[in-house]
Amino acid sequence: MKVVTLASGSKGNSTYLETDSVKILIDLGLSLKQIEQKLEVLQVNPSSIDAILLTHEHSDHIKGVAFFAKKYGAKIYAHNLLWEVLQNKLKDKAVTNKIVLFSDDFIIGDLAISSFELPHDAVYCVGYSFINDGKKISIATDLGHTNSRIMEKLKNSTLVILEANHDEHLLRNNPKYPIYLKNRILSSKGHLSNITAAETILELASYNVKQIVLAHLSEENNAPEVAYNTIKKFLLEKGVEEGKHIFVDVATQNKIGNIFNLK
Repeated sequence: MKVVTLASGSKGNSTYLETDSVKILIDLGLSLKQIEQKLEVLQVNPSSIDAILLTHEHSDHIKGVAFFAKKYGAKIYAHNLLWEVLQNKLKDKAVTNKIVLFSDDFIIGDLAISSFELPHDAVYCVGYSFINDGKKISIATDLGHTNSRIMEKLKNSTLVILEANHDEHLLRNNPKYPIYLKNRILSSKGHLSNITAAETILELASYNVKQIVLAHLSEENNAPEVAYNTIKKFLLEKGVEEGKHIFVDVATQNKIGNIFNLK
């Protein structure tokens, strides 16, 4: 499997995943032009994308999905509960090749896929695990907290793309954010902070996870070096050395991330 974040943050999210027989996007919160440009950099023909899997209905995850699917014919996969709100969100756009999921587990080509609900202020928000040839990639962004059910889905992953949205101090002291917005982000259905992400990574390190990609960083209340250094320091204090026991990478809003080839 090959995986790479194309964009990650509040202005748009999309991740590309490829196997020997399948090419998919997880979310498409970019414009059609933006996603075409990013796929061109990767030398991926947009018409070769088999499927777009959606996590939830917020615009930074679905902005370009209908336009892309209409132009290139990719199938749009989403849970039945999510389609109920997507129909309204996308009502002015033609939704083609709609696939309604009634089960958490399904298969696309040589990919075994499992979705799992995440606590977020959306109608229905999910993470995904992908298994192919003995390797497992999991994605969990847009969640206010973790629980035993989520950790069960993430454990034993070869790679986990995990939210590290904000530095709590920066968020609480941001004069641009009203109190209601701060409370929303800090709530149990908001977003993971750097520290809660670090706590999650510490637990994942005990479950055979070796590679983490920090994702969905706030440009207002976080920075790649802040997230990385906070998490590295937290782990080291607990006896887990980044770069030795576990590896931590950071996805950003405007740049294509590092490409991970899992063999």
